[in-house]
Amino acid sequence: MSHSTVPRSGTGADTTARTAKASGGATGTRKAHEGRPILRIRLRRDRVLLLMTLPAVVLVLLFNYIPILGNVVAFQDYDPYISDNGVVSILHSPWVGPENFRAIFADSAFWNAVRNTLVLFFLQLVLYFPVPILLALLINSVVRPRVRAVAQAVLYLPHFFSWVLVIAVFQQLLGGAGLLSQLLRQHGYDGLDIMTDPTTFKFLVTAQSVWKDAGWGIIVFLAALASVSPDLYEAAAMDGAGRWRRIWHVTLPALRPVIALLLVLRVGDALTVGFEQILLQRDAVGPGAAEVLDTFVWWNGVRNQDFGYAAAAGLIKGVVSLGLVLAANKVAHLMGEQGVYRK
Repeated sequence: MSHSTVPRSGTGADTTARTAKASGGATGTRKAHEGRPILRIRLRRDRVLLLMTLPAVVLVLLFNYIPILGNVVAFQDYDPYISDNGVVSILHSPWVGPENFRAIFADSAFWNAVRNTLVLFFLQLVLYFPVPILLALLINSVVRPRVRAVAQAVLYLPHFFSWVLVIAVFQQLLGGAGLLSQLLRQHGYDGLDIMTDPTTFKFLVTAQSVWKDAGWGIIVFLAALASVSPDLYEAAAMDGAGRWRRIWHVTLPALRPVIALLLVLRVGDALTVGFEQILLQRDAVGPGAAEVLDTFVWWNGVRNQDFGYAAAAGLIKGVVSLGLVLAANKVAHLMGEQGVYRK
């Protein structure tokens, strides 16, 4: 009896343990599911937000995702004049496979456009990207609200100017008959025509971008600074931190997630450095200094009517840009920031 009782008690204990474990696991699973609402409940809960975003989603699908299917012309000798219907023209255009890509990689003009694009990107990353941050810190340090409002309005204003007007302003200042040249001639020096100088064109483009868009870029940073609790500044001041140490230990850490996000987006947009701005000045300095990937695609596709060749160049640019976004976002994750999307 004693020998028969022990196994039964052990079996009962094991059964009880397994039952408790199973019930505990089921309870944990049930709690996990209870903590996350099911899809039907979430749809009903967020139906107003979904309806608000529906027009934007439709626009993105129509103008961003569906046109991706048109990249098939990069593998064709596309002729849009076969039919009035673009789809019929795609279906009846001859298939050339990777020939357009081989021609692009052998084209010195393409590599010149790549080089100019990357140089402009690095210049704007170093000279333009920090300017909105510095301006936001400067405006945030202004005590009087009226002075701050006037400064913001003055800095925002150039953003609403068209590139034609911006280039006209720079022409009046830095052109051959501009204000700077006239002052130099009045004092016995030779005049300057920076607007047609290929060697300084990249710095000119960067200066134009800073003047036009730096003021608009501070909006995001000012919004991030507005969310910083004043108690943090008061605590830092009580600990003996001066203005610069408060900026370093309170302000910049508050801006770090925004800086990381915008830097990832800027890196992903590295191959887009201002189509309209550069196209308007391309003839003044020549394609050797002003040709970038966007103008290269436009010139070959629209002006030369070589749509397959231009589509192949645009497809290369899109793939490389996607890779840059993923790489930059990975670096942001390694730095402990969220980036464009979470892990």
